[in-house]
Amino acid sequence: MPELSRSQVVVYGAVAVALLLVGARAIRSEGGDGAASAASTSTSSSRFSVSSSGGDVVVDVAGAVQRPGVYRLPAGARVVDAIGRAGGAAGDAMLEGINRAAHLADGQQVVVPERGPAGAAAAGAVAEDGPISLGSATAEQLETIDGIGPVTAVKIVEYRDQHGGLASVDQLDRMSGIGPATMESLRARLQP
Repeated sequence: MPELSRSQVVVYGAVAVALLLVGARAIRSEGGDGAASAASTSTSSSRFSVSSSGGDVVVDVAGAVQRPGVYRLPAGARVVDAIGRAGGAAGDAMLEGINRAAHLADGQQVVVPERGPAGAAAAGAVAEDGPISLGSATAEQLETIDGIGPVTAVKIVEYRDQHGGLASVDQLDRMSGIGPATMESLRARLQP
């Protein structure tokens, strides 16, 4: 076997170092928190991946969680997965106020309500004229909307849970019993 010159050894060494760096970067991006990638943007409370991988959903996790923010999760993920990605529920979270088993929809906002004084929901309770989060609204909250009674409110919550969440208020138009006037009330009082 012929001997290598000094310049050949330097070139082979540089190639080996470059391959090690590329491999370490690939391992780090696969083994990290799942949201970090080569094209990620950091904020003070979360990391958001802007890579375009098919089938992922992007959700906004807010309320009583450790790290509220926008997260990318694989298709088929559930609300409990989004809460986990946001660092888990905070100590004052009222987890019984949301359906943690519901599937996530792209663009959905998951709001974990806070427990207020004497165990009442603080973040989940909304002022009469404020918008209600469609992703976490209870039947009681939906009943405060004009044209929505107890039966329709329960049907909306069941529809949302059966379809893995709703990305838009307009998806409720597919439900029987919700006409144009009710849809206008829903659009005015609900947010995705």
